[in-house]
Amino acid sequence: MSLEQPDYSVVHRDGDIEYRQYEPYLVSETVIENVADYKVAGNEGFRRLFRYIAGGNQSSAKIAMTAPVSQAPTSEKIAMTVPVQQTGSAAGGWRVAFMLPTRYTLETAPVPTDPRIRLREVPGRIMAVLRYSGRWTERNFSTKRSELMAALEAESVLPLGDIQTALYDPPYKPPFLRRNEVQVEVDRVPAVTSAAMARPAQAY
Repeated sequence: MSLEQPDYSVVHRDGDIEYRQYEPYLVSETVIENVADYKVAGNEGFRRLFRYIAGGNQSSAKIAMTAPVSQAPTSEKIAMTVPVQQTGSAAGGWRVAFMLPTRYTLETAPVPTDPRIRLREVPGRIMAVLRYSGRWTERNFSTKRSELMAALEAESVLPLGDIQTALYDPPYKPPFLRRNEVQVEVDRVPAVTSAAMARPAQAY
């Protein structure tokens, strides 16, 4: 089954790194406080958000599942304006998010009954992304995070927040077939002019 995903265009590729221009989208998100463990926090956040889309809202509405599930350390500044972000350890906790289907706005989205869940809009932004397969482990995340940061440093591209993880597949999918990503917002695209950015290479 194909799940709705955030709209983006690939504006530049540099080896294994994609630079994407994302359109704004809504997310439901929750913060798992005082939990340092990546997987424990991710599982708890997923359960909370799944209850919300399964009818745990004031309208008792069923909301379609989307992809990816995103996860980030709570050290990242969150603009009051949503794929699933992380730096290896987060003493204060983790933020886990589901994208909401595009038919919803902040005004029309079902209101969560769980006070630990909030809705917000993620603004359009440029993201640097490294895709990989395999298990959802902190070790894999840390390895790919280092690769992405090294690639950005080599191009003098500045990350504008913490690296996030984005998980696209259900847990029963074999790890070697899974689509996982590490992503971070960046200040620019390397060696690409404004005119080139206006002609996206590929749209999703």
